[in-house]
Amino acid sequence: MSDLEKFITALPKAELHLHLEGSLEPELMMELATKNNIELPYKNVDEIRKAYDFSNLQDFLDIYYQGMNVLQGEEDFYALTMAYLQKVAGEGVVHVEVFYDPQGHTSRGVSFSEATNGILRALDDGQEELGVSSELIMSFLRHLSEEDAFATLKEAEPWFDGRIVGVGLDSSELGHPPSKFERVFEAAREMGLKLVAHAGEEGPAEYVREAIELLKIDRLDHGNRTIEDSDLTKELARSGIALTVCPLSNLKLCGVSDMKEHPLKKMMNAGLKVTVNSDDPAYFGGYMTANFLSVAEALDLSKSEIAQLCHNSIEGSFLTDEEKAPHIARIKDILTLH
Repeated sequence: MSDLEKFITALPKAELHLHLEGSLEPELMMELATKNNIELPYKNVDEIRKAYDFSNLQDFLDIYYQGMNVLQGEEDFYALTMAYLQKVAGEGVVHVEVFYDPQGHTSRGVSFSEATNGILRALDDGQEELGVSSELIMSFLRHLSEEDAFATLKEAEPWFDGRIVGVGLDSSELGHPPSKFERVFEAAREMGLKLVAHAGEEGPAEYVREAIELLKIDRLDHGNRTIEDSDLTKELARSGIALTVCPLSNLKLCGVSDMKEHPLKKMMNAGLKVTVNSDDPAYFGGYMTANFLSVAEALDLSKSEIAQLCHNSIEGSFLTDEEKAPHIARIKDILTLH
């Protein structure tokens, strides 16, 4: 392990942009397919890995939703979530705020409770056994209707007692602007839920503005294209809203052709509260450490800038100020030693 990797791993950090279904490694996919008698179009793990060679968001989503089919019961969702937590616990991740897509499961006959309870049970065990605290965010699939989102919001109500803390918006961005979901986000806000949304990944900066002004989000997922609109960039910098940037995802989906062209450092220099995250690590080639290393090396980030990214992740989380304090103090201590 290089000195840089040791430094990154030592820093406490929060992952704020992680789709649990996107952490489904080929080995677990094959194991669950066998267990549940699901026929996959792949003979072995190597063939699954080859299928992960895509170059755009839609091709990724096609295999992503296909992979979901192996998740059938509560124990499968538990196994998926625990595998992710065990992976990141060794990378200095102290807190996670994870997404899942209940519509992707209920639409194929898996009950809302099976998916949700399996995930929540693993998150509880992750806190107790690994020391990783967590929050669960339910994402709406934006290629589906707002009416479908409303139905999902209604079905989720029994878990709005602190178990599901927020709603998000993911899936195909182009052609499905945030404004499509303005009413359901308003309803979620009235229920006291936190609000996040994907915008400005493949969609334009205008989608970011809609997410901020119409959905009134608490945190912005991706947001890379914000930098294309100077006025919007200044507004976001003043607001202090955190952006959950996913470097390896951007590279894999050709949002950037070379990590040296990634806008992360420009975004930081513009005063945006940028965080680093893995998005769908099983598909995009790396968890948190790999994402930090990729941008740190390509953009020649200083240790101070790396520490700032970790600080941003803690600050941008939904932890209380009291819960954030020891992590922020630890980041300062580690930076002082280096």
